[in-house]
Amino acid sequence: MFSHIPADQRPTLEIFVDGQSVQARRGDTVAAALLASGLDVRRDSAVSGVPRLPYCMMGVCFECLVTINGVGNRQGCLIPVEPGMQVEIQRGKRELGK
Repeated sequence: MFSHIPADQRPTLEIFVDGQSVQARRGDTVAAALLASGLDVRRDSAVSGVPRLPYCMMGVCFECLVTINGVGNRQGCLIPVEPGMQVEIQRGKRELGK
């Protein structure tokens, strides 16, 4: 459903999503890179367990929460990708120490 615009010639970089290599474009946010990856990037709501996807892409709705480099509850729509970044899709409530 989501994809990069072919005319976009920004350089790519590699991030890792749940241990899987994903190519992102420099300047993308984590949420944008996840949506364009083609992977199942749905997180599970901590309250009801229903699947959620990034929605507003501007930091208002908190539907894009992910764990980045071991730090949980990060808003993926506000964080630019960096080479080698480790992203984990949050499943349910945040665990202590993450």
